[in-house]
Amino acid sequence: MKQVVISGTGLFTPPNSISNEELVVAFNAYAEQFNVDNAAAIAAGEVTALEGSSAAFIEKASGIKSRYVMEKAGILDPARMTSRIAERGDEELSLQAEMCVAAAHQALDRAGRSAADIDMVLVACSNMQRAYPAMAVEVQEALGIDGYGFDMNVACSSATFGIQTAVAAVQSGQARAVLVLNPEITSGHLNFRDRDSHFIFGDACTAIVVEAADTARSTHQFEILDTKLKTKFSNNIRNNFGFLNRFDENGVGQPDKLFRQQGRKVFKEVCPMAAEMIKETVTNAGLQIEQVSRYWLHQANLNMNLLITRMLLGRDAEPQEAPVILDTYANTSSAGSIIAFHKYQDDMPSGSHGVICSFGAGYSIGCVVVRKK
Repeated sequence: MKQVVISGTGLFTPPNSISNEELVVAFNAYAEQFNVDNAAAIAAGEVTALEGSSAAFIEKASGIKSRYVMEKAGILDPARMTSRIAERGDEELSLQAEMCVAAAHQALDRAGRSAADIDMVLVACSNMQRAYPAMAVEVQEALGIDGYGFDMNVACSSATFGIQTAVAAVQSGQARAVLVLNPEITSGHLNFRDRDSHFIFGDACTAIVVEAADTARSTHQFEILDTKLKTKFSNNIRNNFGFLNRFDENGVGQPDKLFRQQGRKVFKEVCPMAAEMIKETVTNAGLQIEQVSRYWLHQANLNMNLLITRMLLGRDAEPQEAPVILDTYANTSSAGSIIAFHKYQDDMPSGSHGVICSFGAGYSIGCVVVRKK
């Protein structure tokens, strides 16, 4: 079987950061006004009063301290609470494509590659800004890549599923090298008026170059030893927004058309599934857990990651064993584990092993076992 490597990674970070404190000021102002506007209905027991949020609550619940977003002022406006980003014309580069191009250039530079070396572009993320043409084809055009591209969505596991798809393309000879992109504008699907989730997400874009080991020339190579993917249907994380919504006007604008989850159920069900998947994938790669020195886990919730690593190691992980980036990036969906991988890889010695693992809506879980070359 042809050996395949990750030869370069890239990261685009939006220019605007929102602290927990800033987010709480906006949410509490909205909640206070809601309670005033609905005082009579609240008093009659017809409407439930909104409870305020706090920075301490957010950090305890998630480990998040701040997040990056593409536009900040609209989110912090209590009368709006969503970004203000103008639509672009069809002849202009779209917002997600712009993010992809920025991350792609960095990944190509680290891989020592140019657009001429890439045969396939895969945009894998939770939310696309349009149905078609595929974002990947627009990015392919913007970068000047001759080949093919397509989009895929496996929610928060899109990046790891994308890596496996890229590996298969390289091993089959369909592509010499593949560019996997994860442009997440999760602020677009977040309900900033929901106390239980208004703090969860942030925006970012990651890029990964996957290519055959025998032709790779990067100094940042990680050999892909094994991958494992798993899906199991669940309604516990869901977003019902889609083009069929226009069939029934009664649902337009309702909360279920944005992100929603049953957090306690997700925590209880996903953590053991992810830990077991990691163990299976590591074993299939011919390794033992003790031989894995780093876990780049999906950055959704700090408490989930702490529990998963305890299940794996039988103890609390050291900071360098399971790097955390969600304190400053929040949950960036499919990009999270790749941000952690991008930022915490260069210090690893040659021959050391790591696991990239993502998990989320679906449920979907993806694991990639790698070895530093």
